[in-house]
Amino acid sequence: MALFSTDYNYNYNYAPTLLYLFLVFVLLRAVHGLNPTVLARQEADRVVNLPGQPQVDFKHYAGYVTVNESHGRALFYWFFEAVDEPHNKPLLLWLNGGPGCSSVGYGEAEELGPFFPRKGSQPRLNLNKNSWNKAANLLFVESPVGVGFSYTNTSSDINQLGDSITAKDSYAFLVNWFKRFPQFKSHEFYISGESYAGHYVPQLSEVIFDSNKQVSKSKFINLKGFMIGNALLDDDTDQTGMIDYAWDHAVISDKVYKDVKSKCNFSSTDQTEACKNALNEYFAVYDLIDMYSLYTPTCVQNSTTRRRLPAVNGIAPHLFSKFENWHRKPAGYDPCADSYTEAYLNRPDVQAALHANVTKMAYNWTHCSNNITFWGDAPASILPVIRKLVNGGLRIWVYSGDTDGRIPVTATRMTLKKLGLKIVKDWTPWYSHNQVGGWTITYEGAMFVTIRGAGHQVPTFKPKEALLMLKHFLANKTMPPKAF
Repeated sequence: MALFSTDYNYNYNYAPTLLYLFLVFVLLRAVHGLNPTVLARQEADRVVNLPGQPQVDFKHYAGYVTVNESHGRALFYWFFEAVDEPHNKPLLLWLNGGPGCSSVGYGEAEELGPFFPRKGSQPRLNLNKNSWNKAANLLFVESPVGVGFSYTNTSSDINQLGDSITAKDSYAFLVNWFKRFPQFKSHEFYISGESYAGHYVPQLSEVIFDSNKQVSKSKFINLKGFMIGNALLDDDTDQTGMIDYAWDHAVISDKVYKDVKSKCNFSSTDQTEACKNALNEYFAVYDLIDMYSLYTPTCVQNSTTRRRLPAVNGIAPHLFSKFENWHRKPAGYDPCADSYTEAYLNRPDVQAALHANVTKMAYNWTHCSNNITFWGDAPASILPVIRKLVNGGLRIWVYSGDTDGRIPVTATRMTLKKLGLKIVKDWTPWYSHNQVGGWTITYEGAMFVTIRGAGHQVPTFKPKEALLMLKHFLANKTMPPKAF
């Protein structure tokens, strides 16, 4: 059975000569002091002859890292070295949420990675000139197992998924990935993500933070901080903020707004029939416009089919996630981009080049997994974790595209107020190319950044501004305070 197969034979479509391998080993060992076994494993994951790829000067690698040997769980990754001086750049892990959605499908292929699949009968990748590997070595992981190309040989694992096991498996992935790429182990390490990664990123950071206090030097991870965008952080404020934002942006009527506010209690998961009816009216509006980006067009290519995420029971927010219309797929600036990505990643020659689908899945690769239907644990608030990590001295930035209706800027502002950090510098404009790019609030221990005109997937809608933000985050500098 594809998802649980034990077949682990790579199908390489290239055959380097012994001389080439010898020269690679000599060069890399001279530079990094790596042994031949490590070098050979890295070279086995090296991506060459990727269909439709433009010529680039940086190296990239893809493959599997086992996170649980007894269960046969392995996570698929795609890693891009920085465009310039990768040996001097930090390492950034990017996670998409869902839960159950692919960081390769969204993050790499449609937001901030180097290669974007394009429409056409022949495979074609466009080079993203605002790729985040211009600022960092960039790592994407499909997590948890069951997402994208990641798999398990133990079928019961899929029914045991939740926030905790996702964080633990992601940590195991990192420990083992650094064994494969030890030359990056001393680099500053950061994590970023969006949406449900508002759970993933702080929780993984907490596991690393706690583990670093007791592990040996060989397992120590040089975590410096994290940055999360349009992030699900607190059920109460996230849900309240969605309703307030929708009314404030002329999405819902006064009546719908009044009905929801008077009949629903977002601090509870148990709601009356009147509340359910009011929320159905609220969600119905997003059959007409894109919840993730209020002012961009919807895809008409498949206009007769509603674009839904798989419904997963037990996830946060515990009330809204019970409604069908909450499970809506995000689109991008090109609202049909996900169809190009799925066509590309389901090509056998692409999978062979990426050393992917080694289990010969019985189903097509999709952005979000149809196999994950149950989520075992999802705390209603991540704020206790964030408070702990703020106190632990990690660098923490929260950013928000201000045209997103899914996890809107209104909700995030309410959440950060609830977090209770002291404001060091209030609402301050920042600039990008002589224009206001958004606003910042500097807290004692955290930074909040808005990105003007961006939807849920900020790097998709405002790629230049997103890259600028990343560079300032990594440099631990405030956003540009004046026009330049």
